[in-house]
Amino acid sequence: MSLVATIIVLFFQIITFFLFTTTTASSSPLGGITIDLIHRRSNFSFPRPSDTGDGSSPYANTVFDKSEYLMKLQIGAPPVEIEAVLDTGSGIIWTQCLPCLHCYDQTAPIFDPSKSSTYKEKQCANEPDHVCHYEAAYAGGLNSKGTFATETVTIQSTSGKPFVMAGTTIGCGHDNTGDMSPASSGIVGLDWGSSSLISQMGGNYPGLFSYCFSGKGTSKINFGANAVVAGGTVATTIYRKNGKNFYYLNLDAISVGNSRIETLGTPFHSSDGNIIIDSGTTNTYLPESYCNMVKDAVSNAVKAEPAPFTGDLLCYTTNDIKMFPAITMHFSGGADLALDNYNMYVENGGGVTCLGIVCGGPNDDAFFGNRAQNNWLIGYDTSSEVISFKSTDCSALYG
Repeated sequence: MSLVATIIVLFFQIITFFLFTTTTASSSPLGGITIDLIHRRSNFSFPRPSDTGDGSSPYANTVFDKSEYLMKLQIGAPPVEIEAVLDTGSGIIWTQCLPCLHCYDQTAPIFDPSKSSTYKEKQCANEPDHVCHYEAAYAGGLNSKGTFATETVTIQSTSGKPFVMAGTTIGCGHDNTGDMSPASSGIVGLDWGSSSLISQMGGNYPGLFSYCFSGKGTSKINFGANAVVAGGTVATTIYRKNGKNFYYLNLDAISVGNSRIETLGTPFHSSDGNIIIDSGTTNTYLPESYCNMVKDAVSNAVKAEPAPFTGDLLCYTTNDIKMFPAITMHFSGGADLALDNYNMYVENGGGVTCLGIVCGGPNDDAFFGNRAQNNWLIGYDTSSEVISFKSTDCSALYG
């Protein structure tokens, strides 16, 4: 599932945050913490009409890989461990809860708040039942509805010292539908919003976090002092815009080999952010007209035979990913990310390789997905509104 998240927060939720937010008390190792991430891959079929008409084409159902990065949390007292998708593109922490009106299948037991001594529903005077409700909708079809509560959240650092957050605002999802991996019990939102994990971590962790995603090895996330990215970095500004809490970057151009495609002169051009960096979705999404320019540049450079698909995907009948042109993302301030071919091209089985850029993003937004972020140490400093990138072999870094 693509977990590009667009949080729909109803007006009474906003009132809730201002009137009823409980201050988070935390105890933890001072300085910084580092947490292991779990990389989950799953496959889904992208059906295409058979070129023979009898279903015998090897390209009729191409398998696509999607990636998500999960972090372990413990919720409640006594603590119950869950694994939840790490998502910079959304703003609340939620897990599936009993009783469940609708719940997707998950591997771990569903959290039962009645068994936790620290669970407390948040109260909203404007609600008929005086309980604060939330509704979160994510591109890709996932939806979660439930109640806001305060609860103890514990994170186990790789140092062995737990990070305990008492009175943390979480969503208890009683009605959850859509495409979600059974390995995941919910989502950990990391955006700029007041209810995200990073916003609730307390004064020792002032909006600093970094992560390094590996496609085939160890991945980790860092908070506080551990999150500093130094030496050999490039940096660019992160923006907030349109009343949203996403992390927007400003993309100036994309180079395909020696061909540079500027956003200047296109509707995609912006000076205050035009693409969302999102750890919760796999692919990179670009607006249709600009995306087609990038696809044309790739098509002009590739000598392999196009796969006989209908539709918008740019695919070729080859498994030789090294034959494709290098792609560089040029962000404002001179932050040029020369991406590995693995970041931008996907081997999909059946002798087919596709460009991992999709035209037409959810809700007409552009997204820089987690596959493109692989093997970059990426540091967020929300107080200074700067994001840093360092080319890194993540498996070797944390080996």
